[in-house]
Amino acid sequence: MAALLGGFVSLILGVIGIIVWWGFFIKALLAAVPAMLILGGALAAYLGFEELRDKRAAENFDDSNDLKQEVESLKAEVEELKTKPDETGAGENS
Repeated sequence: MAALLGGFVSLILGVIGIIVWWGFFIKALLAAVPAMLILGGALAAYLGFEELRDKRAAENFDDSNDLKQEVESLKAEVEELKTKPDETGAGENS
């Protein structure tokens, strides 16, 4: 209930403030809009540059079978270790 009341009070004070200080509000908008455009444009340019770099890196990625061969050899080694009896004796009950 307090948040609702506080929201209404803030809304009324904000509307009164814009009416009373209309000139300052317009000056603030005139100052803020170009700054937001500059920052937004810089961010968009940076993200576009990063996207181009990612695409170029993906095209240059050598899709060799080295990783696939490594995975297959590790799978075979794990299977061999699973089937191999425990030589340390740690699995036996004493």
